[in-house]
Amino acid sequence: MENYSRSLSDFFRKVDVVLWLLTISAIVYSLLLISSMQRSGEYNYLRPQLAAVVIGLIAAVIISVADYRFIIKKWYIAMIVGLILAGLVFAFGIRVKGTDDTAWIELPGGYTFQPSEFIRICFIITFSKHLSFLTEKNMIQSLPGVLTLAAHAVIPMIVIHLQGDDGTVLVFALIFLIMSFIAGVQLRYFAILGGLLTVGIPLIWNVFMNDEHRNRFLALWDLDGNALTNYGWQQYQGKVSLASGEMSGSGLYNGSRVEFGIVPEQENDFIMTVAGEELGFIGCMLLIVLLFGIIIKVLMNASAATEFEGKYLCTGVFASLATQTIINIGMVLGFFPVIGITLPLFSSGGTSAMSTLVCIGLVQSVRGHNMDDMEKAKIRRGSQSRMRI
Repeated sequence: MENYSRSLSDFFRKVDVVLWLLTISAIVYSLLLISSMQRSGEYNYLRPQLAAVVIGLIAAVIISVADYRFIIKKWYIAMIVGLILAGLVFAFGIRVKGTDDTAWIELPGGYTFQPSEFIRICFIITFSKHLSFLTEKNMIQSLPGVLTLAAHAVIPMIVIHLQGDDGTVLVFALIFLIMSFIAGVQLRYFAILGGLLTVGIPLIWNVFMNDEHRNRFLALWDLDGNALTNYGWQQYQGKVSLASGEMSGSGLYNGSRVEFGIVPEQENDFIMTVAGEELGFIGCMLLIVLLFGIIIKVLMNASAATEFEGKYLCTGVFASLATQTIINIGMVLGFFPVIGITLPLFSSGGTSAMSTLVCIGLVQSVRGHNMDDMEKAKIRRGSQSRMRI
């Protein structure tokens, strides 16, 4: 019993307790919102979400105890897992209600699984290894090194684009850019990429984007037509729900618009509208504070990391959470087109919840083992001092 208490105390001493508290608070808040909105239909969203959260928390704790350096060292396993997941989608991929892609796999019991959520984790692991290798070899600012990084990112982006999940492609692209910038890739390469994208806008608009993609962009400005009929309907109704909550909302389980499911996909991409209608501006701000608190803590752990691999791993998690959060909130508020990006820890979806918690576990692993390193270094310095005396 004493050994167990000592191990538990040692665990909490090394991990980022504030990050754990923020994460658990966000989970509890999300479960309340999901339990409130599920009265709008017969499907029980709460049960699979709760199961996914429990599995995700267990996985996060196990990963936080494991040494992240061992995970990075076995980067090729992450690569193989990512390739297998991508292959499964092409072999067994289906389209689920409310999406326009075939990036899902059906599981027994009628549940679905989105492999791209875990492919993103595999990418963060392998890309962290790639960046640390180039940094150690002083190749991070060379053209050949940058080209290998670009190839590393483009391959999974093409695979996911072929599945039709272009929202996730955008998240991958932003993770690649943020991690590369933090690693020290020179600004001229970003300027060149920006110039190429600017020149290629007509090609992207006319070739790579279909009619639905273009209409979602146009709906942001066509408030009198498209927004009230088809592609902008979801955002329009979402903003009405947010406005109807005013300062404190109608109360949890009391929102009439939530009850009748007026906002499409309110359990998923537009979960923030449930908070807005039933808990008002206060509820929305609480949601934003929790998420940005998590993001800032992840960034702080990246800054405090003592090794390149740990720093880049935390940076990848920061980039993933930050881009998803900003894009999702921007979609709900009508600043960005609807592209199917979930709100981390809040949107209903077991795959999203589990993958986010695994990412939190990776950050906690970096934090815990960096604390170990600092304690060992302190002990060594103390021993050397005593020997000199």
